Amino acid sequence: MSEGGPDREDDRIRAAEYALGLLDEAEAADFAARLRDDPELREEYALWAEHLATLADGAEATPPARVWQGIERGLFETVQAPAGRARWRYWRGWGLGAALAAVLAVLLLYLGPFGPPTEPSADLTARIEAESGDVRVLAGYDEATGQLEVARREGAPAPGRSFELWLIAGDAAPVSLGILPEQERGVLSVPEALGPRMAGAMLAISDEPAGGSPTGQPTGEVLAMGQVITGS
Repeated sequence: MSEGGPDREDDRIRAAEYALGLLDEAEAADFAARLRDDPELREEYALWAEHLATLADGAEATPPARVWQGIERGLFETVQAPAGRARWRYWRGWGLGAALAAVLAVLLLYLGPFGPPTEPSADLTARIEAESGDVRVLAGYDEATGQLEVARREGAPAPGRSFELWLIAGDAAPVSLGILPEQERGVLSVPEALGPRMAGAMLAISDEPAGGSPTGQPTGEVLAMGQVITGS
């Protein structure tokens, strides 16, 4: 495929826009008609289609609404642009770059390096849920390492607040296991002395000031609870 000049560069951008589904109905029909008569354009489109297909290779789950909202934010944010024909080329080039960046960032955020998020697999697990369903966190504890993997599926703390995780074993007072990470997935280190108390205990999430409870005990509303059971 030849390098070409400005028109060929426009074709490259148009091929990418077509592959991403960014063209309106009339533009898409016009591009499809051109594909029949332009071998170089067909090659350019095939390269884009193959590249985009590899991004979602193996991903069978339907992303949640927040994924598409993230893509839309990436596509429609605005910036200062030059004027005239240069402005049009700038907007098309920038819009394409924003689209690709948004698709890549959101797919990586949702899929991660190993596919869609799954329930933590460990020696001990817990489903920490609110009756209303507003807060839901999955947890998996590795007895060998003392690491507690947490995956927040629903709910997030209000601005200036934190979700704190507590271990409640028998009649003992709650013991803090730490603040849930701001990210949807994270790992907490369980103190070695608490490891033997994990099996059969309850895990609870409370709403606390930013940084956690100032007293060492829950001070805010207990939002969700779940029992630690033997994992798979």
